[in-house]
Amino acid sequence: MILYDIPDIRLFWSEDERFLKQFIVPHIWQKIKFQPLSRYPPLINDISFWLPCETYSKNDFYDLARTVGGDLIEKVVLVDEFTHPKTKKVSHCYRIIYRHPERTLTQEEVHRIHQAIEESAVRELGVEGRF
Repeated sequence: MILYDIPDIRLFWSEDERFLKQFIVPHIWQKIKFQPLSRYPPLINDISFWLPCETYSKNDFYDLARTVGGDLIEKVVLVDEFTHPKTKKVSHCYRIIYRHPERTLTQEEVHRIHQAIEESAVRELGVEGRF
């Protein structure tokens, strides 16, 4: 607890991936600074769109979402990939988990951020929204 400045011993029995991931490092001597976990509930929203072409990279969407949503985005995960049988167009569906470290978010404020992510994805990545 002292080494990593962990405030609560119960965290050592946690299965929360937010806690566990902080201690996965490439080198054993790498310095780790514990980042406190939010006790506030997450809000989860999905976004799906048709991909523009072969040059699309899911990392571009991850970067865009984190740029627009900032620290309120805890996690972005590709949850589904679909290829239309007739048109051969590919669709991705991403799950975005929002969580504030110091207060409970409302769906209304998350919706505004989510909508800004949708608009930016269309404008900057050339995707065709399915929202």
